[in-house]
Amino acid sequence: MSLKADIDDLWQRKQDGLSAADATDDHLAILDEFLAALEAGEVRAAEKSGGEWEANAWVKQGILLNFGLRETVAREYGGVDYHDVLPLRETADLGERGTRNTPDGTAIRRGAYLGEDCIMMSPSFVNIGAYVGDGTLVDSCDTVGSCAQIGENVKLGANTLIGGVLEPVENAPVIVEDEVSLGAGCRVTSGFVVGEGSIVGENTLLTPRIPVYDLVEDEVLYGELPPERRAFQRFVDSSVGENDLIPGGAYKPAVVATDVEEETLEATEREDALRE
Repeated sequence: MSLKADIDDLWQRKQDGLSAADATDDHLAILDEFLAALEAGEVRAAEKSGGEWEANAWVKQGILLNFGLRETVAREYGGVDYHDVLPLRETADLGERGTRNTPDGTAIRRGAYLGEDCIMMSPSFVNIGAYVGDGTLVDSCDTVGSCAQIGENVKLGANTLIGGVLEPVENAPVIVEDEVSLGAGCRVTSGFVVGEGSIVGENTLLTPRIPVYDLVEDEVLYGELPPERRAFQRFVDSSVGENDLIPGGAYKPAVVATDVEEETLEATEREDALRE
């Protein structure tokens, strides 16, 4: 059977009552093979098809099975005791691909993929099912959530949060496409898609609940930032501003998107030079 068919079968068994106490060595061997495929980049939680990102529901089901069919046990890593259903990921293959993770605080969970020439600075965390493309920087205090798909040559500024979307299994996770630069303190959540080549200012919140005012195409978008945009956080009038309890009015967050300016590109190129 193919790996997908094995996971589909195991998922149905789980719905029929199979528990961690009942899981056999054969069941766990399937789950181990699945994690290895994720770590090798052979399967992904979401892929682009016809210009749109779509979740691979069976892959997310495989991730959930690794939680539902394993017992929590005591573990040790780097002199630290912890309890989890999975160990952290082995990292010997990263050095072979030119990827480096600085010591004392970079954690990569099993089932995460990091491509060639990536950099993980301490402290940072990449969760199960995440895909981090070639040449991408995961800076200090960054979190890449479960199933998030990060493209090639992306820069995640310090203290950036990429949210995880594991359930429902049919929902696409957060997507950050190739050549994107996210400034320090950005938050990207709930399946938001950041288009290729965009540059996002620090402390910007990108979520489907906040409108993106795209001044290039003169339209309001939700859940996506188009490619080749410079985006930054602004605040607009809120409907609750007339409430007597709020002196001076009230405002709600919004994102403004404009053309990527030449000087902005030059600044990011200078950052590239510092990291070479």
